Amino acid sequence: MSDALRIAHGDFGRVALLDMDRSLVRHAHPHCHVLLKVDGDDTQFLVSDRVAKLTDESAVLVNAWEPHAYVHNPARKNAMILALYIEPEWLSTFRPNWAASRAPRFFESSNGEITPHIRRVALELAAQMVHEPAGTRRQESLLSDLMIAVIERFTPWRTVGASLREIALSTAVDWRVRKAISLMRLDPTAPLSIERLCREAGMSRAHFFRLFEQSTGVTPHVFLNVLKVEIAVGAIIESDDSFAAIGERLGFGTPTHFTRFFRDHCSVAPREFRAVSRLGNDALQQRF
Repeated sequence: MSDALRIAHGDFGRVALLDMDRSLVRHAHPHCHVLLKVDGDDTQFLVSDRVAKLTDESAVLVNAWEPHAYVHNPARKNAMILALYIEPEWLSTFRPNWAASRAPRFFESSNGEITPHIRRVALELAAQMVHEPAGTRRQESLLSDLMIAVIERFTPWRTVGASLREIALSTAVDWRVRKAISLMRLDPTAPLSIERLCREAGMSRAHFFRLFEQSTGVTPHVFLNVLKVEIAVGAIIESDDSFAAIGERLGFGTPTHFTRFFRDHCSVAPREFRAVSRLGNDALQQRF
């Protein structure tokens, strides 16, 4: 069973320190995603249709809405991974055009050789999260340093997304797909059938699936699951609602089905995710 050692969250998004020993289903995130190895054996992710190796010398880089999966090799020891899920609005406070991190092709490659500086800061951030969970100011400072170094290393940051108009153009989506996405966003918890989405878009099932994936990079099922995961994460972190109630709101018939869905996308069960994500807050309250 994979473990979440620490989870930090804030305006920057989320940072999770994960001890991975189970596979994750093909999924995506609405923000750029960076994976750095902290300890354990080398491993690899499948990003779109490419294998991306995660080692002491290389990072895995996933663009917003880019499908990816983790396939665990039981013959290897666990990999301890620092997983960054970074909000574009937070990145834009460093440079306005870094809001382009919400668009496809922000990272030019899904794999890249890290610098000694990136490795040192990643290890320091992981250590800070473990040993000083209430040290949120220091953690965010290290995260800022880390993301600036990653973007300067792996993106054409001087020219990428030079304007909001360019960002909009880079994420242009067919109007029929936009209509289906609007229905999904209107209420991700509603039992929307693919048949209804196809009907609203005025397309056959095969044509709808093909155009949706061409426009967004993911299938309708993966897109809807992304929306559900983000709602679940917010509810688990920010509320005291029971997991049964959260799962029911998201359309899961039983708590077991919700737990399995969440673990397959976030590597750990909702109960562990909530407990670990609140460690920093609890430590801060005890200090004062």
